[in-house]
Amino acid sequence: MKKLTLASLDEKDLVRRYLIWCYKTTKENFDRIERKFTQVKVDEFIFNRLTSSKRFLFFQENTLYQKQLDEFRLYIDQKRNDGEKLKFFQKRYTANYQFTKNRLEAVEEAISYFLGKSELARIKKLYEEEFTKRILEAREH
Repeated sequence: MKKLTLASLDEKDLVRRYLIWCYKTTKENFDRIERKFTQVKVDEFIFNRLTSSKRFLFFQENTLYQKQLDEFRLYIDQKRNDGEKLKFFQKRYTANYQFTKNRLEAVEEAISYFLGKSELARIKKLYEEEFTKRILEAREH
């Protein structure tokens, strides 16, 4: 494939902004699915700690504590089921998931091609910083 050259600094800035937008929107869509699975891993860890004998023995007779555990278990199971529906159909990736995954890879390749690998790393870092900032600044919902 012939290397494309950008005619001016203005064109490079426009391409950079567009690629950042493409990365952000595609990564958000991809993360919407993937985060369910990573959250389930963390939730399972927390659930196991909540039900560990040391913590749980004191509260075994407490029905409110048990009710909260049961609700948390249902929440975890529902999240897992929701994630599996978004990602899999008959033990294969859904078309939407596969497209989003492939699009993210293609956008990352485009960023590397037009702006360089170091810029891809920088954009990924900016994305993570932005979403971490949003989490930390979020008010109770």
